[in-house]
Amino acid sequence: MQAAVIQMLSVPDLASNLRQAQQLLIQARQQGAQLAVLPENFATFGMVSEQLMQAASIVQAWAQQITQTLGLWLVAGSVPVYNPTLDKYWARCWLFNAQGQIVSQYDKQHLFDATVLDQQGGYRESATYCPGDSLSVVSTPIGRLGLGVCYDLRFPELFAELRRLGAECIALPSAFTQVTGAAHWEVLVRARAIETQCYLLAAGQGGDHPNGRQTFGHSLLVSPWGEVLQQASVGEAVLVADCDLDYLHDIRQRMPVVAHKKTLLGSD
Repeated sequence: MQAAVIQMLSVPDLASNLRQAQQLLIQARQQGAQLAVLPENFATFGMVSEQLMQAASIVQAWAQQITQTLGLWLVAGSVPVYNPTLDKYWARCWLFNAQGQIVSQYDKQHLFDATVLDQQGGYRESATYCPGDSLSVVSTPIGRLGLGVCYDLRFPELFAELRRLGAECIALPSAFTQVTGAAHWEVLVRARAIETQCYLLAAGQGGDHPNGRQTFGHSLLVSPWGEVLQQASVGEAVLVADCDLDYLHDIRQRMPVVAHKKTLLGSD
C-alpha cells in the first residue's frame, strides 16, 4: 500500500498554506498514495497566538472536504487546538479517513523547550502549548498506524509503546530546526524505525520561512529495517513509497526483538 510524505515551506498565512497543501495532496493521490502525512503546523507555521484561535475549525473543515474529494486518508500534520482551561493550545494531529471522518487524534506530548544555536536562539513551546497524555493506534489502508509529533522523536519509550499497541507504521509530522535536523534528524528517524520495526513516515517543514525560522526539511520514509526509501532535500516535496506489510512481518519473525525485551532493574 502506498503512503505519501508531504514536505512544505509554510508561511504565516492560513489560506495560502491550505492551497499549497491541497496541490501537494493532489500530486500524492495522482502518484497512487492512499494515505498522506502533512508536516507540523502545516497550516499555521509562523502565525502569532491571536491568529490561532479560529484556525482549528477552518483546517478541520478543509481536511474533511479534501479527503472526501480525493478519496485519501490524511494525517493532518499538527494544528493548534485551544484549551480554555489552561489558556493554551494542544498541538493536535488528526487522522482523517477517506470519508472525511476523524478516526484518531493525538496531542503532542513532549514540548520543545530548548536552547538551539540558530537565529532564534531558544524555543519554549510550553509557553503556548500544553502536552497531551494519550496514544492510539488504528487500522488504515497502509496498516495499523500510530502518531507522534516532532520532538516526540527523541523519546524512544513513546515509540516502543506505539509498537506495543500494535503499530506497523508511525506518522511523524515535524518541523525540525536547521541546526538540530542537520545533526540528528535522519539518525533518529531511522533508529525509531529499527527499534520498533515499523515504517516511519516523517514529514517536515523545509527551508527559510518569512518569519526568519530555518527548518531542516529532508522528509523521509524509512522501512522497518531502517532503509531510507525516499528522502527530500528542502522546499516542497511529495514522497511516495510502498508500505509492504509482508516484508515488515518477515523482519519481525526473523528478529523478534519485542519477544526478547527484558525489564531492566537498577541495583540499590
